[in-house]
Amino acid sequence: MRAVRIDEFGGPEVLVPVEVPDPVAGPGEVLVRIAAAGVNRADALTRAGSYHRAGRPPLIPGLEASGTVIAVGPGVSGISAGQQVMAMGSANIPGFYAELAAVPAGQVTVLPDGIGLTEAAALPTAWFSAWYCLRNLAGLSKGETVVVHAAASGVGSAAVQIAVHAGARVIAVAGSPAKAAWSAELGAHETIDTSAHPDDATVEEVLRLTEGRGAEVVLDIVGGRVFAQSLREVGYGGRVVAMANVALEPSTVDTRDFYPKNASIQGFQLTNLVQHGYDPRQDLREIADRIAAGTYRVPVEAVFPLERASEAHERLEQRSTRGKIVLTTAQN
Repeated sequence: MRAVRIDEFGGPEVLVPVEVPDPVAGPGEVLVRIAAAGVNRADALTRAGSYHRAGRPPLIPGLEASGTVIAVGPGVSGISAGQQVMAMGSANIPGFYAELAAVPAGQVTVLPDGIGLTEAAALPTAWFSAWYCLRNLAGLSKGETVVVHAAASGVGSAAVQIAVHAGARVIAVAGSPAKAAWSAELGAHETIDTSAHPDDATVEEVLRLTEGRGAEVVLDIVGGRVFAQSLREVGYGGRVVAMANVALEPSTVDTRDFYPKNASIQGFQLTNLVQHGYDPRQDLREIADRIAAGTYRVPVEAVFPLERASEAHERLEQRSTRGKIVLTTAQN
């Protein structure tokens, strides 16, 4: 089968198209013919050697995909050949930048009618992460205010829509006028363009929009100095949810801005969640049902052929993307 492999860590150029043996569905696994694979920040970290769970080269990256089941291994029930599915990896195992993947059945979700394979490939990582962070960790309620940092990213664009449809007031923080305007199109009630607002000004704008109280929930997808901002933006008794692989710079955090608020910090790492036994399939099916019904839309900005994965990573690292980038296995 065709695949894209990393033989050494480095820049996008180390993503090399190769031919490798076809995988076989083992006990408890299903064999999926991949139609599309989502491109995520974790894939770029893996490629650069900065993702501690990815292992050593040679390896095939890719944390999420969609496709069609072509075989099931011993002991699998509830999934059959011919069904269209989305699949979630764990620390780049099995790795979805490929035409085929043998996936544990517990990481495969059957798709409802009415959802395309390209948009389905964007759900298992970004959309599930946003859903879990807001619903399970933050416990977001109707009428609360939520600040979404990096609101035009894959996770951020999902979070904006999930929060809006949960009845929350959304303040979207994005890195350019175009991204801020696009976040408003997704339903955000207020937007903040960080290119026009330095760090302190962004915080002050959040406080102004919340009449000095701060937000009930802050979703930090960025980390570092943004984590320090998030602690200042959250209100008394609020919740800050910080996602995985966000670099914390302790020197930027003044705990005096945070601890008197009686607020909480929740950390989220998708691979930890999956490896510790959380079953995402019910959540993913509910997300897919809502997309099929038109409640949410999945923004896919660019689709690249599998062999051009290096170009997809270059596009991702330009940080100009709105929504998701997807690889497709369709032959040119």
